[in-house]
Amino acid sequence: MALSSFSKLFFLAIFMLCSFITLASACDFSIVGYSPDDLTCINKLINLFESWIDKHGKKYKSLEEKLHRFEIFKDNLKHIDEKNKVNSNYWLGLNEFADLSHEEFKKIYLGLKADRLPQRDESLQEFKYRDFESLPKSVDWRKKGVVSRIKNQGSCGLMDYAFTYIVSKGGLHKEEDYPYLMEEGTCEENKDEAERVTISGYHDVPANDEQSLLKAHANQPLSVAIEASGRDFQFYSGGVFDGHCGSELDHGVAAVGYGSSKGLEYIIVKNSWGPKWGEKGFIRMKRNTGKPSGMCGINKMASFPTKTK
Repeated sequence: MALSSFSKLFFLAIFMLCSFITLASACDFSIVGYSPDDLTCINKLINLFESWIDKHGKKYKSLEEKLHRFEIFKDNLKHIDEKNKVNSNYWLGLNEFADLSHEEFKKIYLGLKADRLPQRDESLQEFKYRDFESLPKSVDWRKKGVVSRIKNQGSCGLMDYAFTYIVSKGGLHKEEDYPYLMEEGTCEENKDEAERVTISGYHDVPANDEQSLLKAHANQPLSVAIEASGRDFQFYSGGVFDGHCGSELDHGVAAVGYGSSKGLEYIIVKNSWGPKWGEKGFIRMKRNTGKPSGMCGINKMASFPTKTK
């Protein structure tokens, strides 16, 4: 129902007068998207919100919707600022998801369903890299030209069965020949098959075994799954993530490297939430946590494609 002129003025008054209390963070504010001065009064918060809207090209259907998103924005900013006061290894920022509640975000971006994944039978396969001994101290497959550009999956969050699909469809086309557009459409099933890249199958890395994961990872990028439902994941902007998370897998990603920084060992993970999220679309996740499943369950379900000659 449309708002009367009086109601609009009433909501605008609330918009201007509502309070937001927070303390300044000790973070690099050019990275996280706000400064301590932005948090000192409501007018500056409104200006921050308007600048954020312009930066990310947001559009709202009505004043009511804009007010609703502003309330969510304030709550998210409060969470970000409070976390940045205490976190030293990673930080959060006002990214393009700052007007989404955490429940909305999870519904849109977390689509992997653990109960729909195929059951592993590791007794049927011998781990290919079990005897691999020369483990490099660091690997970054991005520098070797084998990692594709960062994409934004939008509301398409189902990553399971990817390798099986590639085999059943006779391969995939190259990115430059058939680019991902992040929009609804019809697949061109009859596109020239000569240009397809094919695989023979896939191989599972032994579950809950970080050493096996690193051995496989030293040879190629890996498909992995993590639990990404923690609120900090929504706003991760940089650093080595060692925050709270469980191991109930809900998001498919790719491991594209590993290394260490300031004594913290990490795995480089390629996400699919666009290049404005995290470190240009990537996140460094702590490894060597002492938990068999690893940080956010990353050691539980790793696999890689295979190709017979």
